[in-house]
Amino acid sequence: MNTADRATAQVEFEQMLLSRYMHLHKGKGRRADSVLDRSAYILLSRIRAQGPMSIGQLGDAFGLDASTLNRQTAAAMRAGLVERIPDPDGGMARKFRITEEGERRLDEERAGLVASLDRIMADWPEEDIAAFAGYLRRFNSDIERLHGMPWPRACVNP
Repeated sequence: MNTADRATAQVEFEQMLLSRYMHLHKGKGRRADSVLDRSAYILLSRIRAQGPMSIGQLGDAFGLDASTLNRQTAAAMRAGLVERIPDPDGGMARKFRITEEGERRLDEERAGLVASLDRIMADWPEEDIAAFAGYLRRFNSDIERLHGMPWPRACVNP
């Protein structure tokens, strides 16, 4: 079978288009009414899912170096989205915890994204949306398994 005829080639093509559309409808990776940039959205989402995290834990979770994470967390602290706290488990490293403002803005950003998806899938039956979500979860879980960086999903309905 020709590589271009394989189903995975179709997945590659559609994934490429999906990433393109996300950037076409946003300015610098953001929706017009966005309240968080992409890195803050992902950072806050992970801290909400896992609880307070150190720079080392964030590095392990995202596969990013400490300098990148120091820049991202410093920007989030300046914006009042996270705060540094002593390790609740008594460890040496200080951890980042999401603030009330961070919680509020994360909820607002997520609601805006869900509203955008609601508009896109307005004509889809609920069972098709659920099936699509299930396939995306499976796809992401397999990527996470291959990279050894699973994302906690307790905060999201299965």
